Amino acid sequence: MPLLLDLMRSGSDAESRRPNSICLGLVNNMPDAALEATERQFVELLRAAATHTSVHLELFAVPEVSRADHVRRELAERYHDISELWSARLDGLIVTGNEPRAANLREEPYWPALARLIDWAQENTASTIWSCLAAHAAVLHADGIERRSLAEKCFGIFDCSAVAAHPLVEGIAQPLPVPHSRHNDLAEQPLLSCGYRLLTRSATAGVDMFVKEIRRAGDLASCFVFFQGHPEYEADTLLREYRRDVGRFLRGEREHYPATPQGYFDPQATAIVNAFRDRAVADRDNVRFAEFPMSAIEAGLAASWRSFAVGIYKNWFEYLKMRKAARLEIAAPAQRSRHGGGVIGAPAAYP
Repeated sequence: MPLLLDLMRSGSDAESRRPNSICLGLVNNMPDAALEATERQFVELLRAAATHTSVHLELFAVPEVSRADHVRRELAERYHDISELWSARLDGLIVTGNEPRAANLREEPYWPALARLIDWAQENTASTIWSCLAAHAAVLHADGIERRSLAEKCFGIFDCSAVAAHPLVEGIAQPLPVPHSRHNDLAEQPLLSCGYRLLTRSATAGVDMFVKEIRRAGDLASCFVFFQGHPEYEADTLLREYRRDVGRFLRGEREHYPATPQGYFDPQATAIVNAFRDRAVADRDNVRFAEFPMSAIEAGLAASWRSFAVGIYKNWFEYLKMRKAARLEIAAPAQRSRHGGGVIGAPAAYP
């Protein structure tokens, strides 16, 4: 089935009435250097999962996220401003994180816009996926759960196990290898005490995936899905992040050489990155970023987590279609009544 990327702002009334189609929004908050790659990662993952579902995807940007002028111009051509989301008809939403700048999330310049987005998603989507920092922001705004700073970056591929039965992890083989890349963490107990349901956990990385049903008066709940990891990552994404941090070390922007991502490199790649690290640490002033052996390392990389990621999103699509079918069934009698038993008009408001 197709994934239709809406770049023309043409609306999706016809799509919204088709039971085997879903309308999604992607709010891409990633910094300029990762913006395009993040969009590509989610588009390709959604396309791979859309084997039995027609997916209509709209892109949104938050203006308060810091951008270079040329990036803002490019976004204006391809992305909706977040203000257009408030009147959008969507079945589901995906919200990405951003590289953290402030110790307190509430001090990030985009916090007011993100808080409004969280409130909107509770009332206007059947389900929303919150990725990494966006997950931290959502639980902070909704339940006051503070993230905690890690002594060392959680960085690499971590085997996760399902700890609860849930439709989102149904049929997914275990263990589940999941990329993680974060400086902060959410502790398990505060989440459980606030009604969140843990779905997957790593013995090393801790909480991975969790959900919460956000209840609404007189209506169905909105299912919030949270990822501390990044199942959308491509095979070389962690390598590019590692290289970025190596560059910061070589330019003197960080004091210590970055740790290699755990469980990611094969023995040959490990030997290559360790040899470069030894040179850089011994003589930082005379080792150039351009010398980083990118091509030699990426040749052996593989996205071992891809089938898990596709399976999760397929299950999410089925949930969204089930919710949509229920909504259309409820709306149909009222629509026929208003139109004298004729053709159903505009869709009812989303649950």
